[in-house]
Amino acid sequence: MDSTEPKLTAAEKAKVAWYVARMAKRGLADDRQCGGRVHQGDLEARIDRILDGARRREEQR
Repeated sequence: MDSTEPKLTAAEKAKVAWYVARMAKRGLADDRQCGGRVHQGDLEARIDRILDGARRREEQR
């Protein structure tokens, strides 16, 4: 873990793990035969929101 990343609570870690697993599932489901790449921007944005919230929480301490 990078030193610039905030410490996550257990709930935040579980949510991030859930979204990473969903990203992996989408990646496996993509057949890539038509040259298409699966869109994962929505899940990346959710993870970014969790990290932003953790950063705000640490700043308030």
